Amino acid sequence: MKPVRTRFAPSPTGYLHVGGIRTAVFAWLTARQAGGQFILRFEDTDKKREVAGSDQHIIDCLKTLGLDYDEGPDVGGPHGPYRQSQRLDIYKQWAEKLVEQGRAYADPYSPEEVQAFRDEAAKNKQPFLYRNHRPENPPAWNGSQPLRFKSEPKDYKWHDAIMGDLATGPEVVDDFILIKSDGYPTYNFAHIIDDHDMEISHVIRGQEFIASVPNYLNLYEALGFEPPVMATAPHVLGPDGRKKLSKRDGAKDLLDYVRDGFLPEALLNFIATLG
Repeated sequence: MKPVRTRFAPSPTGYLHVGGIRTAVFAWLTARQAGGQFILRFEDTDKKREVAGSDQHIIDCLKTLGLDYDEGPDVGGPHGPYRQSQRLDIYKQWAEKLVEQGRAYADPYSPEEVQAFRDEAAKNKQPFLYRNHRPENPPAWNGSQPLRFKSEPKDYKWHDAIMGDLATGPEVVDDFILIKSDGYPTYNFAHIIDDHDMEISHVIRGQEFIASVPNYLNLYEALGFEPPVMATAPHVLGPDGRKKLSKRDGAKDLLDYVRDGFLPEALLNFIATLG
């Protein structure tokens, strides 16, 4: 039995609200209940959306609720660095292995050409799949073009620790970008490498990622990685009860509740029983 290791891996793109911190609470509780480890990792590869000071705000939120972590950017650990922007060489090494195996290729198309493919699919009332436009002789990858995963579409069945048994057909598996033209990896690639390197046993995350799991499973197979236990938590909904709580719709900063006089212990108890 592998030791239980969970992680909270937010992007430092602003303040943390109840929906975001609930994932951390579930991951922390899972690790602590099993006598395992809980890791904090910053997924900071989207530099356009990054907000200065967000990383410290996230740390402050975790500490306010008493969610202590065993490894992280400010405490170190044997599996660092714990910021994705400091792990670019690691992603490049794995990307080059996929290129050598024939499971990744340089994307030669311009955004306009890709949009033309999408428009053509829409006109023909077909779903757009990038693999239908895979180049026959892609250029050698030199880092200036996006690098795409070469998928092998197939049926998938997997067990989600919260959602139960799930299944999809090959139509949802596609060629997705691993590394962008700016040299930064996509979430779809980086988190799989990080979770493997950091020996994460359970991945607890929000419902918005469930449609991507077949692509992740395809990539796990190409890399030769054993997938972790996946647990997909349903959304925390906004006031209208129709869509998930979000910053865009005015979700409150977690620390504002503390400033308003709510006890951290009460907040933790509420969040742990939410959903």
